[in-house]
Amino acid sequence: MSEITPTTVHEAYAFACMKCGYGWEQAYEIEHHVDGSNNDYVIYKADGERVPSPLSRPSCVNCDGHVLRIMRAGRVSTVQNLLHTPRPTRTPVEGIDAQGDEARAAVPTAASAGAQHHWHLSDLLHPFHRK
Repeated sequence: MSEITPTTVHEAYAFACMKCGYGWEQAYEIEHHVDGSNNDYVIYKADGERVPSPLSRPSCVNCDGHVLRIMRAGRVSTVQNLLHTPRPTRTPVEGIDAQGDEARAAVPTAASAGAQHHWHLSDLLHPFHRK
């Protein structure tokens, strides 16, 4: 009997924990095999290590919660990039008095607020909200 070479597929998923709001992405190598009885089975590997299927009983890498939203790859990184990209600040308008400048200086800029940003579930799910 000849041995059949396993077929390997590369897939990546994005995850968002519904308990703590943590988001991450993981790439997998998925090996499709056929056993001696001609039954199909699958082996998942992440970073070269064999891992359980991320679709059967996923758990949060932050809090070990088991209620996760599984999305296509790129969803979490896109949101993270948007939240960490500094927004342009407004240029001062001529004719504003010193009192207006002091009030504007007291308001934190997007860049300083982004440095202290704490992830919340709503941050990750906001782009998916339908109006």
